Amino acid sequence: MKFPGQLVFGLDIGTRSIVGTVGYRVGEKFYVAAQSIREHDTRSMLDGQIHDIYKVGKTISDVKAELEDKLGRTLKDVCIAAAGRVLRTVNVRVDQELEEDREIGGEDIYALDSMGVEKAYEEFSEHNELDMKFYCVGYSVVRYYMNGYTISNLEGHKARTIGADIIATFLPEDVVDGLYKAVGVAGLEVVNLTLEPIAAIRVAIPEMYRMLNIALVDVGAGTSDISITRDGSIIAYGMIPIAGDSLTEVIAKHCLVDFATAEHIKRETGVKDQIEYKDIMGLTQTITTEEVEHVTAQVIADMTKQVADKIKELNGDKSVSAVFVVGGGGKLPGYTQALAKELDIQKERVAVRGEEVMLNIEFLDQNARRDSLMVTPIGICLSFYEQSNNFIFVYFNEQRIKIYDNNKVAVVDAAMQAEFPNDGLFPKRGKELNYYVNGRQRIVRGELGEAAVITVNGNETDIYAPIHANDQIKVIESTAGRAAQLDINQLPEFGSTMRVEVNDKKIDLPKFASVNGELQSGYYSIKENDNIEILSYYTVRQIAEFMDVIINQEMNIYVNNKLADMDTKVYENFSVIWTMEELQLSDRDKYDQAVSYNELPEDDGTYVKQEKEENSEAAASDTAGTDAVRTAQEADTPGRAEYGETEPDPAVQEQAGAAENSADEQKTDGDPFAIHVTVNGQAVHLSGKKEYVFVDVFGYIDFDLSRPQGSGIVTMLNGRPAQYMEQIRNGDVIQIYWKH
Repeated sequence: MKFPGQLVFGLDIGTRSIVGTVGYRVGEKFYVAAQSIREHDTRSMLDGQIHDIYKVGKTISDVKAELEDKLGRTLKDVCIAAAGRVLRTVNVRVDQELEEDREIGGEDIYALDSMGVEKAYEEFSEHNELDMKFYCVGYSVVRYYMNGYTISNLEGHKARTIGADIIATFLPEDVVDGLYKAVGVAGLEVVNLTLEPIAAIRVAIPEMYRMLNIALVDVGAGTSDISITRDGSIIAYGMIPIAGDSLTEVIAKHCLVDFATAEHIKRETGVKDQIEYKDIMGLTQTITTEEVEHVTAQVIADMTKQVADKIKELNGDKSVSAVFVVGGGGKLPGYTQALAKELDIQKERVAVRGEEVMLNIEFLDQNARRDSLMVTPIGICLSFYEQSNNFIFVYFNEQRIKIYDNNKVAVVDAAMQAEFPNDGLFPKRGKELNYYVNGRQRIVRGELGEAAVITVNGNETDIYAPIHANDQIKVIESTAGRAAQLDINQLPEFGSTMRVEVNDKKIDLPKFASVNGELQSGYYSIKENDNIEILSYYTVRQIAEFMDVIINQEMNIYVNNKLADMDTKVYENFSVIWTMEELQLSDRDKYDQAVSYNELPEDDGTYVKQEKEENSEAAASDTAGTDAVRTAQEADTPGRAEYGETEPDPAVQEQAGAAENSADEQKTDGDPFAIHVTVNGQAVHLSGKKEYVFVDVFGYIDFDLSRPQGSGIVTMLNGRPAQYMEQIRNGDVIQIYWKH
């Protein structure tokens, strides 16, 4: 069978029944080619939410099979609408300034709408206090703006600034995912998702009526969906979890029947004066329409009270001018009158609408159903033409995932949606090694592993590659490199020596290390948090052992011409003498010796003054190396004495410490291929490889990839966007930050 237009399959997955409609559009007319209605065998759906996916999927399969039989062709793609008890809406205003006055095209309008939906999603996420994930299931443009003035259609106009007021709707993930899975059971793929009240209003309230303040109430079995128009636009959506099933339940209890029999009684009410049925005892009973109305009166009153309150809430705390009622649940006698009473409007202005609002709908089957039950299914089909799809589907490591389409979707977005570990996208370093040398902490970083291997449709790419609907994405997780390893003999201090003078001969003594209080050889492998001390002295005993000399007890030992013993410490450039003779000491040497024994002679202070001066010179010599950085910094800094300070300047000490740390790390590398780059204004030193790519930087900076703090990562190299595997060089300027 051939049709002049593309066939669109719309599926209204309701709480009580599933309605399938297939049709096509030619011009302003929509032609219904086939329809099928099946009720659920059991209560597999409640309040618009699927409870038994496979039973609902089986019913959808039956509807699909009947439609395929009528059409003579296979159906694969379907449009659906969502409902649910936890509906949330967000209103936003977005504006966009163009680079110049120019004509507005369809792409500009689509980009503006997408910007509004994205902004609504961000605002909703910030204020979402429920412990569940939500999806945007539809949006409507309330009004457009051109150069600050309202306009109904931007396309074709010339403007410098454009804007829009947008209302976006959100439902929990479990509601949406349940619909997709049930449809998948039937072998169908969703090509468009909308909200039930959005779908219904497309048919029930044509644009020519939207200047009026009208409410549309779609009374289904599990939910009552509400939408409101005013000033030519749809201004609000709402939903309450009470509808036709509540009426059925009260009838079932009153008549002592099962749910299906009670549903039959409800549908016959108003059609027949008396309805015959069998109760659970198998006895034949009858009930009048008047009795049914009496039994359901209180439920209808409660239901219409909730609907009226919701309408007023959405309409700025005031009633509307009229209400259109669609859906099977609103057909029960007394419903429209009760709703009119709650809204305090004339009862004639609340009415059930069906075929009379289907002005541009043509039914090819003369026996097709044309009542209010068909409004939403047809609206779902029309949504395919009227609104761009909010989601795309891609396959990530063979898992089909749904992503919100903002027209800029990349591999990294799919990875985040699939909950792929962020560190699995980037090369991982092996475990770092932390240790201490002479009381100062040092770190050796582990080696980088292999980067993730990413392909899109079989072509290798990077994490920022754009993706489109039905793309096949495969990611082989990055690997971790070897853990950091370091032997003591690799420390620069360990290989150095100290020179002393022993009996007038220059001797070079190798320095040695104490690890956690125990002497270790150069082949010792440093462990986590080891405390290493590179000793800067020898004892006289250790010097003698190094030189393989035996010192008799009768020998005199002198260190720097002072009497000493075997445990006296000997530092760089000290002199050591061991001899059987007693040295002829100068007056100064005698004074020094007296000092060592606390036997100061009485003098005129000459020795004391000289001692202080020499000690000062010695201290200056000993600390010359470590004070070099501090001295250089203080040369450009006002002296502390100038400000009357007597305590050390903490800022200068901190800068000196940082410079010394940097010097230590560079010295440790000893790497001719090492490079220096600037990342977010901070100097970063990279070493351990011959060449470096952009992603290597992540191993040297504090950038938490495990918890996304924005919609994506911005990477800039020398003022331009950077590529994932792009080579970086010495002196490059890099920026990395979260996009908000």
